[in-house]
Amino acid sequence: MTHSRPNEFIPPPECPVFEPSWEEFADPFGFINKIRPIAENTGICKIRPPPGWQPPFACDVDRLHFTPRIQRLNELEAQTRVKLNFLDQIAKFWELQGCTLKIPHAERKTLDLYVLYKLVKEEGGFDVVCKERKWTQIALKMGFAPGKAVGSHLRAHYERILYPYYLFQTGNSQKPTLTNDTKDKEYKPHDLLQRQSVQPVETCTIARRAKRTKGRCFKSEPGEVCEKPNLRRRMGSYVAKPEPVKKIPIQVKEEPIEQQVEGEKSKVRAKVEQYICLVCEGGGDEDRLLLCDGCDDSYHTFCLIPPLHDVPKGDWRCPKCLAQECGKPPVAFGFEQASRDYTLRTFGDMADSFKSDYFNMPVHMVPTELVEKEFWRLVSTIEEDVTVEYGADIASKDFGSGFPVKNGTFKVSPEEEDYLSSGWNLNNMPVLDASVLTHVTADICGMKLPWLYVGMCFSSFCWHIEDHWSYSINYLHWGEPKTWYGAPGYAAEQLENVMKSLAPELFESQPDLLHQLVTIMNPNVLMEHGVPIYRTNQCAGEFVITFPRAYHSGFNQGFNFAEAVNFCTADWMPLGRQCVEHYRSLNRYCVFSHDEMTCNIATKADSLELELASAVQKDMCAMILEEKMLREKVYKLGVWHSHQVDYDLLPDEERQCAKCRTTCYLSAITCPCSPDQLVCLHHIEDLCSCPARSYTLNYKYTLAELKPLFQALTARAESYEDWASKVNKILKELRSLVVEAEKKSYPETDLLSHLRQVIQNADRCTSMAQQLLNGKRQTRYRSGGGKSQNQLTVEELRSFVNQLYDLPCTIRQAPFLKALLNRVEQFQQQSSDLLAEDMPGSSALQSLLDEGAGMDVELPQLAVLRQRLEQARWVEAVQEASDQPADLSLDCMRRLIDQGVGLTPHACVERTMARLQELLTVCEHWEEKAHNMLTARPRHSIETLEAAIQEVDSIPAYLPSCLQLKDCVNRAKEWIMEADALQAGGRIPGLAALSELVSRARSVPVMLEPLSRLESLISEVQAWKESAAKTFLLRNSSHSLLEVLCPRCENGPQKSKSKKAKDVSVPCKKVEVKLDSLFDVEKALSTSKDTVSAMATLSEVHQKELESLSMLRTSNESKFQSSPSCLAPTVCLCHTVPAGPMLQCELCRDAYHSGCVPGFKDIQIGLPWLCPLCKRSEKPPLDKVLPLLASLQRIRVRLPEGDALRYVIERTVRWQHKVQLVSPTQNPNGKVSLIFLNIVKLGTELEELLVEGLLMQVTLPELQQLYSSLLNRFSPSQHSLQSSEHDHQYHIAQDRSPPHRSPPHSKGQVREHPQLVY
Repeated sequence: MTHSRPNEFIPPPECPVFEPSWEEFADPFGFINKIRPIAENTGICKIRPPPGWQPPFACDVDRLHFTPRIQRLNELEAQTRVKLNFLDQIAKFWELQGCTLKIPHAERKTLDLYVLYKLVKEEGGFDVVCKERKWTQIALKMGFAPGKAVGSHLRAHYERILYPYYLFQTGNSQKPTLTNDTKDKEYKPHDLLQRQSVQPVETCTIARRAKRTKGRCFKSEPGEVCEKPNLRRRMGSYVAKPEPVKKIPIQVKEEPIEQQVEGEKSKVRAKVEQYICLVCEGGGDEDRLLLCDGCDDSYHTFCLIPPLHDVPKGDWRCPKCLAQECGKPPVAFGFEQASRDYTLRTFGDMADSFKSDYFNMPVHMVPTELVEKEFWRLVSTIEEDVTVEYGADIASKDFGSGFPVKNGTFKVSPEEEDYLSSGWNLNNMPVLDASVLTHVTADICGMKLPWLYVGMCFSSFCWHIEDHWSYSINYLHWGEPKTWYGAPGYAAEQLENVMKSLAPELFESQPDLLHQLVTIMNPNVLMEHGVPIYRTNQCAGEFVITFPRAYHSGFNQGFNFAEAVNFCTADWMPLGRQCVEHYRSLNRYCVFSHDEMTCNIATKADSLELELASAVQKDMCAMILEEKMLREKVYKLGVWHSHQVDYDLLPDEERQCAKCRTTCYLSAITCPCSPDQLVCLHHIEDLCSCPARSYTLNYKYTLAELKPLFQALTARAESYEDWASKVNKILKELRSLVVEAEKKSYPETDLLSHLRQVIQNADRCTSMAQQLLNGKRQTRYRSGGGKSQNQLTVEELRSFVNQLYDLPCTIRQAPFLKALLNRVEQFQQQSSDLLAEDMPGSSALQSLLDEGAGMDVELPQLAVLRQRLEQARWVEAVQEASDQPADLSLDCMRRLIDQGVGLTPHACVERTMARLQELLTVCEHWEEKAHNMLTARPRHSIETLEAAIQEVDSIPAYLPSCLQLKDCVNRAKEWIMEADALQAGGRIPGLAALSELVSRARSVPVMLEPLSRLESLISEVQAWKESAAKTFLLRNSSHSLLEVLCPRCENGPQKSKSKKAKDVSVPCKKVEVKLDSLFDVEKALSTSKDTVSAMATLSEVHQKELESLSMLRTSNESKFQSSPSCLAPTVCLCHTVPAGPMLQCELCRDAYHSGCVPGFKDIQIGLPWLCPLCKRSEKPPLDKVLPLLASLQRIRVRLPEGDALRYVIERTVRWQHKVQLVSPTQNPNGKVSLIFLNIVKLGTELEELLVEGLLMQVTLPELQQLYSSLLNRFSPSQHSLQSSEHDHQYHIAQDRSPPHRSPPHSKGQVREHPQLVY
């Protein structure tokens, strides 16, 4: 395809380049105001600083990291993006029809389908072009050579590819098959998902076509299996549930009447057929019935217009789905963030590698002209897709500016300190006195705070104007050039109109496109349509300034680092107000409130420069007139309620107009129906539907309050204008005398020469006097530290005043300059007096310096005063630090010494430095000594450390190691006191308290004499616990020693009802300790004061154990009582029904299968048998347990296990005594039945003795004798329960009596007592 415009990029004309002198460079805004008449006609200009002005690069390179933007070059250019979007739509249209778009070729060039589509549409459409035979004309318009018969090829391509799409867009259902030529180039759609700033959903982008899976599950009814269908489905091979016929407005064939009758008959068959065509409502010809891959609707191939001859390849969509997919609105275009984070070094390596690989030569050898032409070629082609990355809008406050700043991390050398306060330092420029942004209170990133930009080859910034139409200044710190294009401010609307006319599709979907900084357009195209464009290459160390409302764009030639910020001067004020009105018409947010800034400036009218005061006075006049008119309009609408609001205190987002998004300041309208919403006075009709009388006018100032502010500005501005007019009038009269002499050809007499000299002197003196009286204090840069040539010395000022009084005319400023001279002389005298002191105060020096800085006269005393001020501040800082020794650390002393080393020598400074260094030496010595004492092995005694602390207390400084040493001594003393108190008076300490004390001692780096004794006690306790564990614990037991020795507390309900009732009846009783778990018991024993309280706790736990066991025995015995349900109970460890030989535990009364009990064959006949759950220990003989208690008493340490063991022994002794009192009669024969034990009747008292004996963890012969005597005393009575097949064939003795202590039965009742039954 041949482009309609030349492929070769023609560079636009160069913008002006200025090279200021040192005197001009000293006043940034003065110089910018001087070049403005020239530079604003081109929109941008370049400024080269004077030779030698090279600020150091202050950005923290190691800390700087950023995530760049991804830029695909051919998506940046507006017309190219339109073509890409069009091709994406065409590709989507055909892909939904099961076809792949291949872009055809014509004359061995790729055919521009978009241009072809637009030209045919402009000529009236396909039918008109064919009828009037205009295909040759279209070929010529597309740039093809005549006589090549290209027109017929264009017609064929249009009819095959574009005409169906055109018919679809106009509402017709044209669905032909797209046949592809093998020589055509297959089109791969751009991945729109990746190039959107906001990621759209899957259904909103064409790119999902390339990513979807081959197989999809189509809709199915519940219970059906979702199959993977063939994408080119014929109805004879796919079975699914039929759906009702859907009526859609679609163009269909006209069938004869007979066929309509047949259609009526086919409705009967539709109930049994699985799919029917939505056009003819017939289900026949299943091999020609297509199923939509989007909605599963079906169509005959011959019912579509025109008919399909073959089944489409790939997915196929019905007309309804096609309209739905292609009719979705486009997603807003924006840049995507890169997936990785870069440092400056890694980004530079990537950027240099990209450029050298692309141009196949070293980066520094690539000509800028070649890069520029290649850039505009890439952005204009759809065939090459080059992607670059751009680190833009990096906040300087996060990583530091490239310029040095005061109090920053970057330390400048003495010869570079002038750059800290330079007006061309972009951190200072927005807040200079002549910049109105100084009066914007918020720190706005990018406007008041600089932004950083890290570029690579081809990375670009698109056409845009600055926020609020402000100035911008860009400085390239280092790297390869940056190419700029700009248009003057007066051509802004023209540029916008041209871009909208050439790419209307983009602006239809995104009206604020130019505000998004995502679109460029070739400068040659803009120039062809009459837009003036200028260019420049910004090299390292150069500034580029853009003027108000000047559109600008550009790209980077390679890896570079730039910094930019905004500023606004007095001449911008009317443009700023005009911009706010423009934003209001676009419903665009403001960055700051223009009215608020104007009012802030007006409050400082007396200190404003005269030019700024004049500009603000005019702006405020327009503001007050507009506000007065709007308020009168509001009053006429019936708004009488008003309320004063301090909008300074509200954030911008809470005072934005709900309609136009303007930030309100002077006034706003609210309504009680929506208190969180407000509108400006321009949009009172858009607030809500309530009547205006319910509205409230919220105002910042009354009109009367604005009047004094305006009058102060007027007085300041008009005084200057009045004086200037008088001076001009006098000079005009003098000049008129010269002109009269020239007209009348008077001879060149001494009088005429003197008159000319007087006029020249008067002009020069007037200008200089006014400059002195204005008190301008711009930042000045002095070359080599010499005198600035625009400042007068004192002698020159004195001579100048004398010259004013010698003039033959009266200069009104002469008395004021005389007063200035007197102030200068008085300043010199005060300076001499102050410098004569040994070390004056810093406040007096600063006050005198401020006074001298306000005089625009060169004063030698200022340099000496500055030196003495630095010295005084340092001496005061040392004194202040010494007065607060708690804050005087080693680092503080070192920092003060480092600061004092660079000061000018002075006796007071030397004395202070000597004292400080001596103190630092002593502190370092004691810090090291204290550290060594804390880490010494073996540890020092308390006496040694206390002696060291006494010496340290006299040092007036903060010594952390010494303080730590002092704290360790205090902790050691406290520990010794606690250790002595623990064993004082024959007390027996608890193990928990002893262990905690020893643990604390190990963290105290002091030698503690009692520690070894306490550690040996703990070792003995641990050895005792191990011995006790070997005595009591079963092999591989899961129980702890304390758990075995203590009564069980977790095997049943916690309290009986009677016990609870008793507790409630005594409300004044102390709340009992919770004893529901072993942890609670161990805690109670550890915190008990003596053995008596420990025994009481264990007794309470034992009582709970008996109650819980009683309930457990009752529950288990009830399993074998006859019940109406005849359901077999679950028993044993396996929780199944009884079967075969069963064992019954003498303690819990539960039954166990003999096969489930480990060691069943080892059971001793005639001994009470306990189940695995009830037998928790080895139950050693009492003679093995008593020595354990005796050895523990010798150790003299209380521990929960020892208390529990003591309770076990006491409980055992009590039980033995009970057995002796209640001893059953032995059977004379002394023999007991071992296996066939019948149910025996036991008395309640004997049963309790037996249960309590079984609970004890000690083996006693009395228990065996009691059990044997009971077996011999009662004659066995065998009971067997024969169960049927339905009862699972089990045999077990059944208990017919309730457990002991059950209320319904008397105490003398007995119950059967089974053990083993077959």
